[in-house]
Amino acid sequence: MPPSLETGNLFQLPDPLPTVEVLTDLWSTPHLRLEQILSTGQTTPPGEWYDQSQDEWVVLLQGRATLTYDTGATVTMGPGDYRLIPAHVRHRVDFTTSAPPCIWLAIHSLRATELGLD
Repeated sequence: MPPSLETGNLFQLPDPLPTVEVLTDLWSTPHLRLEQILSTGQTTPPGEWYDQSQDEWVVLLQGRATLTYDTGATVTMGPGDYRLIPAHVRHRVDFTTSAPPCIWLAIHSLRATELGLD
């Protein structure tokens, strides 16, 4: 395999597991970012919301988690479940398992308007 092609394993986790959530950029371009997120029981701090400027498509590969939207809607996620969270849709993570830890894969993309395509 040419040295310029990075490889890895999303399920190969550090030992011991970290006590903080770990976000790792796997690949990015000016318009797209692919990220692994490792959660070991972390949640969004009380009263705080994510309000991202980019669309986020996220899949939970391992573990269980609960997302809550500022509308009051909640979504429980398990392995293989995915969601598209449009830009500026306020949300938070209210639960993640620590055993097994949550392994997320997230794609962050600029909106068409930000790219000048609208």
